[in-house]
Amino acid sequence: IRVFLNNLDQPVNLTNGPKGLGTIDPVTVFGHPLSRRLDLGFVELPSVTLYYYLFLLLVVVAVVFSHRLETSRIGRAWMAIREDEIAARAMGIDTRNLKLLAFGMGATLGGVSGTLFASFQGFVSPESFSLMESVMIVAMVVLGGLGHLPGVILGAVLLSALPEVLRYTVGPLMALTDGRLDPAILRQLLIALAMILVMLWRPRGLWPSPEHGSPAASPRKGAGA
Repeated sequence: IRVFLNNLDQPVNLTNGPKGLGTIDPVTVFGHPLSRRLDLGFVELPSVTLYYYLFLLLVVVAVVFSHRLETSRIGRAWMAIREDEIAARAMGIDTRNLKLLAFGMGATLGGVSGTLFASFQGFVSPESFSLMESVMIVAMVVLGGLGHLPGVILGAVLLSALPEVLRYTVGPLMALTDGRLDPAILRQLLIALAMILVMLWRPRGLWPSPEHGSPAASPRKGAGA
């Protein structure tokens, strides 16, 4: 199915098949396209810097929105479904509609991110989104901590910084192996090693979600006597 959709350009052409989509329009903010540098008089901001601040602003908005959603009635219903779906259904929670809502909201955030990525790159094709991208997203969540927003941010920061760390360490490692060590393979090995270590010593992630509620106090001896 994936190969069929990647090569589909007739009779319905949505993605232009394997040729991809080119000449994508840049994001325009207050009439100024972010593909051009912005001259403020005292400082000149290049296009990359403008996109960086836009992405940073949207990340902050997404984090605040997710935090507010987590503490809302819908977020608590999602947590109840995550902990015990049968008990949540018994409490009157519409698990089917809430699952669809979670899927729709996740797809919405993913669509916004993909739109910004396409606008920044100016071109997208099926090769722009490989299996490794999906693995990295799952690894960020598992490494940081399932069900905990700060933990996911921590996992994203650590794995995003991994290529920069390899930039300074891969040279000596390649010298030890006479150039037989591919940096891309080394990156995958380090991610797999981190996942294994986390599953062994920190199954809930580096920064897991705190336990909800506290255990009930045990009755004192002779209290009912």
